[in-house]
Amino acid sequence: MRPRRRWTGRLLFWVFLVLTALAGCGKGSGDGDKEPLDFTVAEETEIPDELRSIIEEKKQAEFKLTYSSGDSLYLVVGIGQQETGGYSISVKDLYLQDGTICLETESMGPSKDEQASQAPSCPYLVVKLGYREEPVVFL
Repeated sequence: MRPRRRWTGRLLFWVFLVLTALAGCGKGSGDGDKEPLDFTVAEETEIPDELRSIIEEKKQAEFKLTYSSGDSLYLVVGIGQQETGGYSISVKDLYLQDGTICLETESMGPSKDEQASQAPSCPYLVVKLGYREEPVVFL
């Protein structure tokens, strides 16, 4: 009896899909124009309850996710549990290129001069923009 190889086809499909999406966000490739997207960083009170619950479940580990609600699209990046406070995540760039939404973020630790809380923290960033159907790539 031969072992089933269905998972191989699925794996190849997902690898192709990810590589195709990443190609759409090529830095400096010149293939497609970058169209900046308008966004806001969502305050805690602006995050839908369901999304807040999802974040609460995932925030101990590094994660990236998208969530849509009504006419809004939320892009969420978490860097997992850190030993202390003072960590933050910022948006370096958010744009549409070759039919793909590209979000580039940067995480920063506490500065040497900063009096960071000694309690563990789980920093995350929630970016809110108008609803769009294009695939999202987190850079």
